[in-house]
Amino acid sequence: SIVLFDTFVNILSHNLGEPAYEADVAQLEYKLVAGEYGLIIRVKGFNHKLPLLFQLIIDYLSDFSFTPAVFEMITEQLKKTYYNILIKPETLAKDVRLLILEHGRWSMIDKYQTLMRGLSIEALSAFVTAFKSQLFVEGLVQGNFTS
Repeated sequence: SIVLFDTFVNILSHNLGEPAYEADVAQLEYKLVAGEYGLIIRVKGFNHKLPLLFQLIIDYLSDFSFTPAVFEMITEQLKKTYYNILIKPETLAKDVRLLILEHGRWSMIDKYQTLMRGLSIEALSAFVTAFKSQLFVEGLVQGNFTS
C-alpha cells in the first residue's frame, strides 16, 4: 500500500504539471507529499489566489485518472528514486534509524523489493478507490487569511 500510495501521489503530481503551470508563473507553490498519516497538500503564495490552486488540486484528486504509459513512467521513476536512496549511505542510515524509531514504518528496501516485483494498474485503481472512500480533511492555515 505504501508503494501504491507513492505511485498515486507521483501520478497526481504529474497530472497537475500542466494545469498548475499558470499558478507557478503567478508565484503560487504547491507540494504533494505521501505522509505518514495520509496525503499532505501544501499551498503557498498570495492569499487571494490560493483557494483556486487548492480547488484545482482537489478537482484532480477527485477525478484521478491515468494512462498505462504514465503508470509505467512513474513506476520506473520510483524504482530509480528508491535505488538512489539505497546506494547513498547517509540516506540509507537515516531510513534504518527511522525504521527503528517509528512504529509501522516500511524500509526503503521493502519498498524497492515490492516495486521490483511489479505493480498492476488494477491494484493502483483499487487502492485509489479505497483511499478516496476514506478521505477526510484536516487543515492548518497560517498567514493573513480571513475566516
